[in-house]
Amino acid sequence: MVEVVGVRFKQAGKIYYFDPGDYQISTDDYVIVETVRGIEFGKVVIAHKQVDENDIVLPLKKVIRIADEKDKLTVAENKEKAEQAFGICEEKIAEHGLEMKLVDVEYTFDRNKVIFYFTADGRVDFRELVKDLAAIFKTRIELRQIGVRDEAKMLGGIGPCGRMLCCSTFLGDFEPVSIKMAKDQNLSLNPAKISGLCGRLMCCLKYENDDYEIAKQQLPDLGDPIATPLGDGKVVGLNILERIVQIEIKERERVIEYTLDELIEEGVLPGQATE
Repeated sequence: MVEVVGVRFKQAGKIYYFDPGDYQISTDDYVIVETVRGIEFGKVVIAHKQVDENDIVLPLKKVIRIADEKDKLTVAENKEKAEQAFGICEEKIAEHGLEMKLVDVEYTFDRNKVIFYFTADGRVDFRELVKDLAAIFKTRIELRQIGVRDEAKMLGGIGPCGRMLCCSTFLGDFEPVSIKMAKDQNLSLNPAKISGLCGRLMCCLKYENDDYEIAKQQLPDLGDPIATPLGDGKVVGLNILERIVQIEIKERERVIEYTLDELIEEGVLPGQATE
């Protein structure tokens, strides 16, 4: 087992593990660490946790130090510089006539690099743009193309539910979402109703999907013949979350609702009806 601390560099970003060394670090402390991008300022969200060596990539980078007020002032200055760089970059994009949309600009903590995040429909030849930006900022320049889901995560906003976007508030990673999940949950397949601000399927379709998958394994399918104490019938409706089955009784010409527990208690199983 290895002792680690978990650090985030953005509000809803991924958690990265670091070796705390001799520092006694608490949750919500800010630390200075070395990453592949250079020296960075991050917030501790997991303090002194033991993890299996197989769950992390060794060797771990050590925490350089616990951040002080001077470091926090540096972060604030970097944000101001990033705002200025955003305007300059937009002007240069217009000058070069590039079909790209600038989304965000970020300085690394040590100002060793400026990262420009953008979206575009296809590939963009931004070599001349990089030369111009490098001449202006006198540091390393990185232009990173991102997708529409990453754009929504960076910019934030309010979803159809009236709450702040999940991706910008707490989701560290995007999980695959499929139209099948919407079908299984009996949701409208109207794209306008199941798509988020990014235009992709809403991340929240994933939240209850496991419950629906389990319920579907326990319940009969629509159209299954089924025998009941009132006679043979056919499944005509399902309320998956509440585990309720609607059965049309042929002889009585009526629809009766059974809960899954009632079907189990009475020994009623799909496929028992006589054909």
